[in-house]
Amino acid sequence: MSGNQEHNNNQTSASARHTAVRGSQQARGLDTKLIHFGGEIDRATGASSVPIYQASTFHQEDILNPPLHDYSRSGNPTRQALEDYIALLEGGADGFAFASGMAAISTAFFLLSAGEHVIVTEDVYGGTYRLLTTILNRMNIEISFVDMTNLEQVKGALRPNTRAVYMETPSNPTLKITDIHAVTEWAREHHLLTLLDNTFMTPYYQRPIELGVDIVLHSATKFLGGHSDVLAGLAVTRTEQLGKQLKQLQNSFGSVLGPQDCWLLMRGMKTLGARMNHSEKSTAKLAEWLSGRSDIQRIYYPGLPEHPGHEIHVSQSTGFGSVISFDVGSGERAKQVLDRVQLPLVAVSLGAVESILSYPPTMSHAAMGAGVRAERGITDGLLRLSVGLEDVEDLIADLEQALGNG
Repeated sequence: MSGNQEHNNNQTSASARHTAVRGSQQARGLDTKLIHFGGEIDRATGASSVPIYQASTFHQEDILNPPLHDYSRSGNPTRQALEDYIALLEGGADGFAFASGMAAISTAFFLLSAGEHVIVTEDVYGGTYRLLTTILNRMNIEISFVDMTNLEQVKGALRPNTRAVYMETPSNPTLKITDIHAVTEWAREHHLLTLLDNTFMTPYYQRPIELGVDIVLHSATKFLGGHSDVLAGLAVTRTEQLGKQLKQLQNSFGSVLGPQDCWLLMRGMKTLGARMNHSEKSTAKLAEWLSGRSDIQRIYYPGLPEHPGHEIHVSQSTGFGSVISFDVGSGERAKQVLDRVQLPLVAVSLGAVESILSYPPTMSHAAMGAGVRAERGITDGLLRLSVGLEDVEDLIADLEQALGNG
């Protein structure tokens, strides 16, 4: 038997073992998968976490029978553990780790070619909006922003050159809800690629691949990491064929996540369930408290029965998350709240153990012009709060003093 034949046979048997293990893992509950994901124990030493392989390259004993890893841009054992981890949680074929959420999103969009068209959620994250309107448009990729709460608007945006549909649900920052299954079913009829940003819900509350989505994307900096200490992006493909295409792009662009950050992210992901459950309960109480105030113009939270899309969200998700947006009436009053709060971090980002209060007009959606923001409901009085792990009564008391008498 030649060296190449032996190598191929070894890869085939390893792949078969991996498939069998993945199958048994998928049958477990998500809380179990968060802890027992296949990389929780180092097989060589029994260590309770995968090692940080801080190496850029790997020795090849036989160049005709190369090892699985040869150069860390193409693949690293620590990164592979993370990529297998997120693929397991999302129920996809292949996972990929990137240097940031925008690196993951940007790389996925490069599956498109010049002259093609993509339909996008109109109130998409500001960084994604910037990518689409200042970079991809220069590469002759056409974009239509539509209100994806209205399936007829999605259908009406179809063109002969449409290649993909990009969803964000709940959307950022007004938490609009898209009917994922309805969009993917329609997209499949027209042979369109579907992509979805699952940052707010994470696989703990929402599993888009099971609803027909082709590629799921995450800013793992947020809830998956959960501690405001790592910048990361993740992607999961529904099929191995798409995985091969995305792998080629990941390797070509090289915006991969380093091994230490991979390890930090995996450590954060292990506590995802506990953090999401705690924060969601607090957010529900805070939403109820805000609803009782006459000086709040509007509240955006899918857990409220009156929230547009509440029923659709319930049908496709198992929780409501811990991001809530609310309009305090004016930019001047929003600044007052931002200046007075003592507990939440006033900052860009979300999904951490500490509560984070953001001002979308100058933070997450600063890339949008004022007119575009107004069209999408991102008013001057809008605040977005990511509820952390503090005592909710302390958070409410802090917001009460920051809001004052209205």
